[in-house]
Amino acid sequence: MKQLAGELGTEKISKLLIKQAGPASIGILVMSLNMIVDTIFVGQWIGVLAIAAITVVLPIAFLISSIGMGIGIGGSSIISRALGKNDSKKALLTFGNQVSLTTVLAILFVVLGNIFSTEILTLFGAKGAILTPGKEYFDVIIYGVPFLAFAMMGNPVIRAEGKPKFAMYAMMVPAVANIVLDIIFIKYMNLGMFGAGLATSIAYASCGLYILYFFISSKSELKIIPKNFKLDFKIVREIVELGGVSIVRQGTISVLMIVLNYSLYKYGGEISISIFGIINRVMMFALFPIMGITQGFLPIAGYNYGAKKYDRVKETINKAIIYGCLIAAAIYILIITFSQEIISIFTTDARLLEETPRAMILVFLVSPIIAIQLVGSAYFQAAGKAMPALFLTLLKQGVFLIPLAYILPLYFGVDGVWYSFAIGDVLATIITYIVLKREMKKNLN
Repeated sequence: MKQLAGELGTEKISKLLIKQAGPASIGILVMSLNMIVDTIFVGQWIGVLAIAAITVVLPIAFLISSIGMGIGIGGSSIISRALGKNDSKKALLTFGNQVSLTTVLAILFVVLGNIFSTEILTLFGAKGAILTPGKEYFDVIIYGVPFLAFAMMGNPVIRAEGKPKFAMYAMMVPAVANIVLDIIFIKYMNLGMFGAGLATSIAYASCGLYILYFFISSKSELKIIPKNFKLDFKIVREIVELGGVSIVRQGTISVLMIVLNYSLYKYGGEISISIFGIINRVMMFALFPIMGITQGFLPIAGYNYGAKKYDRVKETINKAIIYGCLIAAAIYILIITFSQEIISIFTTDARLLEETPRAMILVFLVSPIIAIQLVGSAYFQAAGKAMPALFLTLLKQGVFLIPLAYILPLYFGVDGVWYSFAIGDVLATIITYIVLKREMKKNLN
């Protein structure tokens, strides 16, 4: 752990960001490509309704697995700051508590998901012809979700150890597995939505098992020690306070998906949900470098905040935002230029090819500025300040996008859904910028 201190506390910030964000970006890229290829396969080999079904189901799986992600991010913030203070005992106890919490909660939610599968799918927008393929897919992937939850818990912890390459490999393993298995199960074995779900579930399991292997091997400094499984109230409370930000964010995204799917189905039918399914996959892929920068930012900011090296924290914030905005602007130009070509990769359906490009350009309209939102909320998580982190995290999806996605379609039809993304981004970015600047001036001097 001394090597970690030497790097995060002393190495040049720009070099650290590249070292941390590079592998994180590659991992997210591969995961995004996995989602994109998955959508391409079901769109080309199963049909338009299959895209809509996956669009409805995946937010449910990610809501359950976000328990692990929240525990992982909350715990990794504690671990980063503990390592910054050379408190390895607290770091190890935190990790043990993370394992216990993730295992118990993930299994509980999977049981509930099995019992109430139809009700949950209907709530999330699996209406009309979408319900049948949606249920066929959901009933399979639910068994892979505990593995995904463990993987999403372990990934930020691996980065907190200062080993971003292993975190990258952990994200690459399920992506490669899913793509290969999709080809086998859907194209060659003709298993349809069941095959797509089976491929995804096995991929989740491969990711969880890889991360388990990392922690029980000599590569990890944070060991799985049974005596640390016993829950410590103070540790659990801190994990929940910080990780709750991510859980609430994913919960808010899930509510947003309910509202979006409701508005899309009401004003545009099944085809509009398929359009959003394609846009959502492109969004995951297009924003991978900015997400990678944000993930790489967290351990650097958390470690230096714990070590009271506030000048380095400010430099990390500023450089992460600058890099993120420049990259996002370049990506937006590419999307505007090649929107038609991008959509044609996913489908040959004439209506999707006609309507999706314009909707996608509207959704991405102000994407060059979103790095400010992501880095701003990530800073408060890294610093252990749960309430401002929660507030900023909920701004776009909860405070602005949910009401906008419900209200604007009343006046503009399905276009109102697309307008709501750009308006929500602008409003959330302005407020995040103001809050972050005030924090830096007050507490990082």
